[in-house]
Amino acid sequence: MAILVTIVHVLICFFLIFVVLIQGGKGSEVGAVFGGSSQTLFGSRGATTFLGKLTTIFAALFMLTSLVLTVTTLRGGGTVVRPTASRPAPMQQMPSMPSNNQKIPPKGK
Repeated sequence: MAILVTIVHVLICFFLIFVVLIQGGKGSEVGAVFGGSSQTLFGSRGATTFLGKLTTIFAALFMLTSLVLTVTTLRGGGTVVRPTASRPAPMQQMPSMPSNNQKIPPKGK
């Protein structure tokens, strides 16, 4: 289930990126920076285009698949790597350091 939702999620991501990139931006001309555009930058644009509606649909599907993936991962149903039931390796003791009143033997002898 989680693998299928992940595949659909990735496909929706690619479609969403494609739909956003083929759209023309609001005031995309250089003259729009200096106020020479006939469109208002933050105001109403009029009727929503087909690509705008498609972007909204893909964004909603992206959020839905993200939510489904989150829920399945939290419940443990979508893990790819299964934890093993082996015991951890026993810890080895580090050699003890000599105390201040013990002599350290010279190197090489």
